[in-house]
Amino acid sequence: MYKKITLTLLFLLTLIIAKAEEPWSLSTNKEGIKVYTRHVPDSKIKAIKVECTLNATPAQLVAVLLDINGSLDWVYHTKSVSLIKQVSPTELYYYSEVNIPWPVHNRDFIAHIKVTQDPATKVITVDAPCLPDMVPVKDGIVRIEHSVGKWIITPADSGQVKVEYTLHLDPGGSVPAWLLNMFITQGPTESFKKLKVQLQKNTYKNAKLAYVTE
Repeated sequence: MYKKITLTLLFLLTLIIAKAEEPWSLSTNKEGIKVYTRHVPDSKIKAIKVECTLNATPAQLVAVLLDINGSLDWVYHTKSVSLIKQVSPTELYYYSEVNIPWPVHNRDFIAHIKVTQDPATKVITVDAPCLPDMVPVKDGIVRIEHSVGKWIITPADSGQVKVEYTLHLDPGGSVPAWLLNMFITQGPTESFKKLKVQLQKNTYKNAKLAYVTE
């Protein structure tokens, strides 16, 4: 009897996990930048995943991601950024305001960036969750309180890296469907197109980081 109950519970748990992890659906594929979306349980906002191969070393890409001021040049609709706290060479907190088309209010967020590398595989993970209250809320700007972003950077041959970027957030407040669609599909593609250009700038071209093994 106990065995049957256990098997039933395991079966139900498997169904719940399968339902929670809906397969990714390809939304766009432009210039080698694949953008996928999928529904998230109990959320009206789809999660996104970006996959692409970049002409860069792991250190180059990490250097770009940790250069907070440089994100103005490539992150979609960024209005302003500022460093809040540099914990270590591999960890920091920063504030950013996102420019949203009228009549919707601009959004802002506080991100916590932390870089780790698997010593065996050399795969680098950059976690980028958001915090709700490290900076006071500003009038006329809606705070993004819930957001989980992650970069997985895998070294490839000939000075390239394979990148998988995932993001799910709650933009807060009321946002029209057309605007959500723009940021979910167009936003990632435009950001990664500019990222390709950003990586080739002299500032990052020969980047060497003590905590990144290549």
